[in-house]
Amino acid sequence: MTEPGVPAEAERVEPGRAEPESRGVSRRGLLGLLGAGAAGAAAGFAGGAATAGVALTAGAHGGGAAGASVFPFYGAHQAGITTPAQDRLHFAVFDPDPGLDREGLIGLLSDWTAAAARLSQGLEVAEGGAVGGSDYAPPADTGEALGLPASGLTITFGFGPEVFETADGGDPFGLAARRPPELVALPRFQGDALEPARTGGALCIQACADDPQVAVHAIRNLSRIAFGRATLRWSQLGFGRTSSTSTAQATPRNLFGFKDGTANIKAEEPGVADEHVWVQPGDEPAWLAGGSYLVARRIRMVIENWDRVQLGEQEQLVGRSKGEGAPLSGGTEFTEPDFEAAGPTGAPLIDPASHVRLAHPSVNGGARLLRRGYNFVDGNDALGRLDAGLFFLSFQRSPEQFVRVQTSLAADGLNEYLKHVGSAIFAVPGGVAVGEFVGQRLFD
Repeated sequence: MTEPGVPAEAERVEPGRAEPESRGVSRRGLLGLLGAGAAGAAAGFAGGAATAGVALTAGAHGGGAAGASVFPFYGAHQAGITTPAQDRLHFAVFDPDPGLDREGLIGLLSDWTAAAARLSQGLEVAEGGAVGGSDYAPPADTGEALGLPASGLTITFGFGPEVFETADGGDPFGLAARRPPELVALPRFQGDALEPARTGGALCIQACADDPQVAVHAIRNLSRIAFGRATLRWSQLGFGRTSSTSTAQATPRNLFGFKDGTANIKAEEPGVADEHVWVQPGDEPAWLAGGSYLVARRIRMVIENWDRVQLGEQEQLVGRSKGEGAPLSGGTEFTEPDFEAAGPTGAPLIDPASHVRLAHPSVNGGARLLRRGYNFVDGNDALGRLDAGLFFLSFQRSPEQFVRVQTSLAADGLNEYLKHVGSAIFAVPGGVAVGEFVGQRLFD
């Protein structure tokens, strides 16, 4: 559970990649008016709010202005990275079905792109939707989002190592030579107890929204599209974002009760994401420029043990006050920690083994991560303990940034209360232009 660290440059929409004006039009009212390509081609948002990654508000939907937020799908970067973090998550990982070839994979990515472009704008997944098709055929859309606004839905795609090389060394899509050198399985870390059923995967889809039904609807329909071409390997629902990616957002709390994401870099801070999040044109491979690397970690919290820890010890382990979220060296939530400050006995006010210190960029060669994690509670285990914790998501220009921070956290006192049970890494392609499919440059 690394200390919030990362920059978020605003989502950018390049000229010629503008999004449709959706204000005041309902999901059903737009159905049939715009195809997937046209949905991104209408002019008017190449700058201004769309360029800054600010949601376009869609009038008087039942969910109110917040629920009616619409983020651009097309742009220089995929949405759902520096986009202001939504409150709900459905994350899904897929494996290609045996026999799927290069053209089949391109077809799947093309179909997913067209569907995602519609869904993120508050439309049904395809023309005809849930009730507009034939009575003698399954509906094109599953229908549970009928009448709901877009709710700030963003859909982000990534490629795992298995796209480039299978476990048996195969290269089914002819992409082995284009594999990013850094896209390899993460090393084993302190606290790892990884479960194969929650680890790895070839293709990922991150759906974030402010309505859980909208996020689930997106993954459900994209899974239907994949039928016969890719199979769901594992998935995770999340609630209550554990970081902020905009100055307009208050700092949320994780299931330990502490504010999480205080030091995360915000969308309003220009240039920082270029340094820490986005793969640059001079980096390798060239097809990944404008993209990022995504690390996903399912971190189970030993809630019952933590709840018996004294408040003072909890704060010492974290390095911040539980109420204000201020560093124990003094100040307010956003005061920079002073790791040299000492108390009356001469001991540092912030413990050298505290989470805040070990995750701080000054201890990790300046490494920072853009965090977009979520809380999860998945019932209880056979012993009656909550299966709960943090679904950690971070975006970084290089996986080495994550490895460095996580290695530092080997001495973190919080490790007594954390168990890492799932892990995956993905290369997230750059943004999509109208007429392209996600990851198209990989195949050029």
